[in-house]
Amino acid sequence: MRLWPFFMLSAAMLSALEQSCTCRPDLESINLDGSSTVYIISEAVAEEYQKLHKGRISIGVSGTGGGFKKLCSGRINIIGASRPINDAEKALCAQNNINPSEFAIALDGIVIAVNKKNTWINTIDINTLKIIFEPNSEGKINNWNDVNPKWPNRKIALFSPGIASGTYDYFTKTVVGKEHASRGDITSSEDDNVLVHGVRSNRDSLGFFSFAYYQENSADLKALSLRTPNGSIIMPSPQTIQDGSYTPLSRAIYIYADQNALKKAEKIFMRFYLENSAKLAPEVGFIALDQKAQAENLEKLSN
Repeated sequence: MRLWPFFMLSAAMLSALEQSCTCRPDLESINLDGSSTVYIISEAVAEEYQKLHKGRISIGVSGTGGGFKKLCSGRINIIGASRPINDAEKALCAQNNINPSEFAIALDGIVIAVNKKNTWINTIDINTLKIIFEPNSEGKINNWNDVNPKWPNRKIALFSPGIASGTYDYFTKTVVGKEHASRGDITSSEDDNVLVHGVRSNRDSLGFFSFAYYQENSADLKALSLRTPNGSIIMPSPQTIQDGSYTPLSRAIYIYADQNALKKAEKIFMRFYLENSAKLAPEVGFIALDQKAQAENLEKLSN
């Protein structure tokens, strides 16, 4: 009986603490999830944000598809995406009365990379990539010389983002012609660092991932130039991604947010993200959007 007043006091104190956390945005936690590609810039933004604001920021990497599942089911309010939301995800959001806002935050390219010791290929085109990666090639295109008789009679080791990745979605749709259409005998991972390590460690490797991950590891990898549909041979670079000449493997990356559900701290963080992404994007391997796009983002956030 004597412990009851103390328990009541403790409960009251806990309630007061909870209320103070609710009204103080610096004590609220901020949670992001989604694309491993966007993770790089989100991490940079979070580091800068925490120099000015208190509070915990947690950034998960479940892939673009995994992020949309969480956003559209109301489990999280902010995600990174390396492709736009698709129709099935829109339907899930609508089913749960969630209307996410899309914010393009930077430009990125998908780099086709091989091992540094690869001496037989420097340029590739979309048709050759399709021959290598399409589902019908499994069991038929096994060695380099199955693609080109002049290439070595050694097994190709393929590395790809996982099926929840927006980069995988974009690549398969653009190269193969249909999302999620690829051969099954590929080493895949939602973590682009795993792909980088795989290409770096195997002389007969070929893989694809974000330009940001390539740029960070360019000393250990060999990027292939792309023969574009008009016959030009283009290397992936900040300039060719920005001007669109690295086509069709350049794209925008995004942040999506359920603005109606954002906590006060999340709103402050989102504004900080959109105000600083153009400055931080080049520092982590992405290409900044122009000022007009940044202004449009901030106006959309205000509305």
